[in-house]
Amino acid sequence: MIFPRTALLTSCGGVVFVAALAATDPRVAALLPALAGAVAALAFVDAALAFRALRGVSATLPDVVRLSKDREGTVDILVRNESARSRRLRLGLAFPREVGAVRDSIEAVIPPDTQVSHLEWPVVPTRRGNYRLNRVYLEGVSPLGLWSRRSSHPIDVELRVYPNLMGERRRLAAYFLNRGAFGVHAQRQVGQGREFEKLREYVPGDDYEDVHWKATAKRGRPITKLYQLERTQEVYVVIDTSRLSARRVLIDQGEPGAELVEVTQLERFITAALILGLVAERQGDLFGLLTYGDQVRSFVRASAGQAHYSTCRDALYTLEPQTVNPDFDELFTFLRLRLRRRALLLFLTNLDDPVLAESFVRNVEMIRRQHLVLVGMLTPPGTSPLFSGATPKSVDEVYRALAGHIRWNDLRELEHVMHRQGVTFFLMDNERMSADLVTRYTNVKQRQLL
Repeated sequence: MIFPRTALLTSCGGVVFVAALAATDPRVAALLPALAGAVAALAFVDAALAFRALRGVSATLPDVVRLSKDREGTVDILVRNESARSRRLRLGLAFPREVGAVRDSIEAVIPPDTQVSHLEWPVVPTRRGNYRLNRVYLEGVSPLGLWSRRSSHPIDVELRVYPNLMGERRRLAAYFLNRGAFGVHAQRQVGQGREFEKLREYVPGDDYEDVHWKATAKRGRPITKLYQLERTQEVYVVIDTSRLSARRVLIDQGEPGAELVEVTQLERFITAALILGLVAERQGDLFGLLTYGDQVRSFVRASAGQAHYSTCRDALYTLEPQTVNPDFDELFTFLRLRLRRRALLLFLTNLDDPVLAESFVRNVEMIRRQHLVLVGMLTPPGTSPLFSGATPKSVDEVYRALAGHIRWNDLRELEHVMHRQGVTFFLMDNERMSADLVTRYTNVKQRQLL
């Protein structure tokens, strides 16, 4: 399909202007038919040539484009020009609103003797998720510039918008500094280790608890067990995607002068989980994921490496809160059956609902003896003990402070109940959530609680 350009409209306007002068000047009237005929002939010839403006021209995009939320990225386009002629092209893509294209279209001049040209389309995604591009639109210019030839071609491009981790990585920059040959932090380990290494003959001073009595009876002399520090452990982050994860919180994007942004708690859970995955890889541990709502949504068994981290990131970037209650019966049954090796389980959930807290405490009994369980929860707004904040200035503020104290007291009682079961429950500050989670993990490593 062809469309008139500004040059053609200007030429037609010139003919109209000459026609207006011909009404007052007979000499100009004699030139009008020739001028109009010349413009019409050029327009018809150029229109016929315009159909060849896109001949041999095609645009190719990658199958998958990976972007980060609130960070500028580019969509690469390869334009193929089979002919050796120079061309003026205009390209268009129907980006979703969430992707945030910087331009509505891009224009390019393809130089002669160039078969493949590389173009970059800048975008700034504003929301995490998975999006599709189905068609690419091309516009070419006729030789005289009077007409435009437009066409569209089907494409199948997947836009993956991942969480933005730059702000959190700045706050935890010390954990990502390369130290030594492998970039692992040197940390003091408490104790002798829990992983069996070998047997050796008894040496005066060895603890009697380390004597291997069966080997002693078999060999006829005292034999001692030696242990070593655990080097590779399994760490799982278990993320709650049920209705309470849709609560909104305000975060600082980490940019100087940037305003606070409102996001869901699930968004914070995902960011903290990916940050912990990076730290676990630096520490040489195996990192895994599990997400659940009214059923287990996804499960990624613990492993290591860049490809595994990409798998974990792909399992999280499309998650959205569900309007369902969590089913802890199914969740803990799944964990009990699937995880055979002792592992660190970090739950990111909300347990300020008494019914959900009771269900969690009842079902965690299935795994608490086999695994080390830590339960983290974002502190609800206004939850604090009495006399810990500013002095109330009105009756309404007094009642709000009392309500916050009651919530705080209920969570403290829940913490004590879980502590008696060997489960650690802790509250996290919204701004320091990733740092708190990493600190808990490193403390477990240092104390060899696994």
